[in-house]
Amino acid sequence: MARKIPGKEEFHGFVAWFEAELAASSITTRLNTSATPDMLADFDEVIIATGVRPRDPGIEGQERALSYIDVLAGEAEVGTSVAIIGAGGIGFDVATYLAESDGSRTMNLDQWLQFWGVTDPEIQCGGLAEGGPRPDPAARQITLLQRKSTRPGKGLGKTTGWIHRAGLQLQGVTMRGGVNYERIAKDGLHLSSGEAHDNPEVLAVDTVVLCSGQEPERTLADALADIGTSAHVIGGADVAAELDAKRAIDQGTRLAASL
Repeated sequence: MARKIPGKEEFHGFVAWFEAELAASSITTRLNTSATPDMLADFDEVIIATGVRPRDPGIEGQERALSYIDVLAGEAEVGTSVAIIGAGGIGFDVATYLAESDGSRTMNLDQWLQFWGVTDPEIQCGGLAEGGPRPDPAARQITLLQRKSTRPGKGLGKTTGWIHRAGLQLQGVTMRGGVNYERIAKDGLHLSSGEAHDNPEVLAVDTVVLCSGQEPERTLADALADIGTSAHVIGGADVAAELDAKRAIDQGTRLAASL
């Protein structure tokens, strides 16, 4: 799903490589199949890589909100004014996805140069365009929210986090921290501030997207443990916090080499 985020198109090639490797191997794949403990009983080794599931934020009225999974899968209708609950990696990805209106500027050099105000150093000293960045405004009015009072996006990657923040700021995306989610109602998202729940307000949006973190999907792993079957648990099913493809692949590679 990450490959749907503008700027992460390299995952298309990554997935295609894995598909080609599987096709050239003797590995048996069974898609659209729910694994059960009984199905796994005869295997010498079982590896659980079931990933993560969205964390339940426990907000009153959250049945009115959309899951980030449905949004990125294109299975949910998103309005013109959006509140995103959660300003971690998922929240920033969803904000970037919803801010784009005409494909990804990463795949269009002219759009990318215009957005960041970059030009050929032979034309302009230092490679910076005279007019500076000229980004298109976000396709929607977007507010990115988090409970923590720290700067939104503080936990993003050290070398790229500033780019994600700057890009969204250039497009007019609002970022706010230190808020409490009181309830989601017909008139919008009800908020308050700080530990005392001061300054109640209503953010009048037509869509709320839940990006409030992830937790390990360990249903199958727990079911195997209940019947005394040992299994290797890797990736998001092992630890969901700060999950990235690099860590998951590293775990899988090291485990495969050890078996």
